[in-house]
Amino acid sequence: MGEEQNLAAKIIVSVLLGGFLVFGLHLYDSLILKPKRLRSKLQKQGIRGPSPSFLLGNIPDMKKIHLKVQAAAETNISKHHMKNVDHISHAWPSTIFPYLEQWRHEYGPVFMFSIGSIQILWAGDIEMVKDIGLCTSLNLGKPSYITKERGALVGQGIASSSGTLWAHQRKIIAPEFYMDKVKGMLSLMVDCTTSMLRAWEIRIENEGGIADIKIDKDLRTLSGDLISKACFGSNYLEGEEIFLKFRTLQKIMSKTTLGIPKFRFFRSKIDRQICKLEKEINSMIVRVVKQRTETTHEKDLLQMILEGAKNTGDLSDLSPDKFIVDNCKTIYIGGYGTVAITASWSLMLLAAYPEWQARARAEVLEMCKGGLPDANAIRNMKTLAMVIQETLRLYPPVPAVTRAAVQDIKFKDILIPEGIDIWIPVAMLQQHPDLWGPDAHEFNPERFSHGISGACKIPQAFIPFGFGARVCVGQHLAMTELKVMLCLILSKFCFSLSPTYRHSPVDRLFIEPEHGVRLHMRRV
Repeated sequence: MGEEQNLAAKIIVSVLLGGFLVFGLHLYDSLILKPKRLRSKLQKQGIRGPSPSFLLGNIPDMKKIHLKVQAAAETNISKHHMKNVDHISHAWPSTIFPYLEQWRHEYGPVFMFSIGSIQILWAGDIEMVKDIGLCTSLNLGKPSYITKERGALVGQGIASSSGTLWAHQRKIIAPEFYMDKVKGMLSLMVDCTTSMLRAWEIRIENEGGIADIKIDKDLRTLSGDLISKACFGSNYLEGEEIFLKFRTLQKIMSKTTLGIPKFRFFRSKIDRQICKLEKEINSMIVRVVKQRTETTHEKDLLQMILEGAKNTGDLSDLSPDKFIVDNCKTIYIGGYGTVAITASWSLMLLAAYPEWQARARAEVLEMCKGGLPDANAIRNMKTLAMVIQETLRLYPPVPAVTRAAVQDIKFKDILIPEGIDIWIPVAMLQQHPDLWGPDAHEFNPERFSHGISGACKIPQAFIPFGFGARVCVGQHLAMTELKVMLCLILSKFCFSLSPTYRHSPVDRLFIEPEHGVRLHMRRV
């Protein structure tokens, strides 16, 4: 009996040791050997980049360069005794991402670097960008780290999935955002915006004709209300808790570092917070969806997503509930976050450049003739469109478009091996003097007076909504929302920057004003 127990114990120990060995070999391959192989394949084609450190890749270099630039900026402010910078600089990419700017100068427009175990090809060459934009192959997808490390925020919805699952989701969702559908949402946009502006009017009246208003929260509420009613038939109050938890989750996740191996049994406090918020958001979305389906079967976007969830077949292992939740997340984030941020930046710029505010207002008053905007007026507001395009050029919500080589794929004579992630620098391309001229860092909506092709030497350098086959499906809705919001605000208010405004763009997964936007507002 004792010998049998000893033998069983030895077998268990052997199995455990074998398991640990296999696990250790897997980690060694995925964290050390595989990244080395991928970098070697690019190096043999002449692609260079900074040398990565063990496990962390180039994260230590990134932090070191960033701290150096930050210290220099603080010294400069202290030296000149400035609390508020009078001149607003729009050349923020070099201060938020100074390491990328430094490596671009050292290694050229195409280089490689590592964030932990994630191997990235920086594609800053415009000819390569054009090639990538023309690619329709499903071998070009989205990086796996988005679903693995940002999954709590976006899941495996249309913005983060790849291959046939992405194609299936796009087929369902894209038609719901075609221009004819967006036009049908116009009166809803006007009603929601008018409701918000009444609250501003009351506040201005109560404060003696001029009020100092921090606009960001109100614009987020408005964006949330619009996306909820337009796509899900609900209102902001029903989804308010979801939106607030999304906002909290976004802030927490913006502080986490990509590419660092995480194990379920070594969860940090932040990891536990993220997991808790994800569960709460998921359960709330399921509850909202259930309530909606019990009260109506109207053919809106939510109904299309519900039908799409039944037809995933063998496309993925997503359950119907997760399919619904993940796509609702994508639409909530896109409609709630990016539109509100762009509206904030647009109003900040119109406040900082009163001559453009006056031009845009004159156009609005002429087109609307004292009434509310209709589809025809919105379509013909050229000056307002130019202002929005210039805002998106200088402050794109997402600083880089990401792609991943799902299989080996070739662009501009470079064979990109499977497993390499590609980053296209939206923000840097949109402020590159060689493409936009010597005033590339200045606010000049006039450059768009003859359209995008007239604004830039190569139109593919303007990609605030992404590009190619995976261009943002909601871009028409976003542009129309922005036009309606700005049109109504301009028709009712004059505004200037509050003396307390501090210009400090920050990367919180989206490029947003760190301290918000404060405006002095009065009735027209």
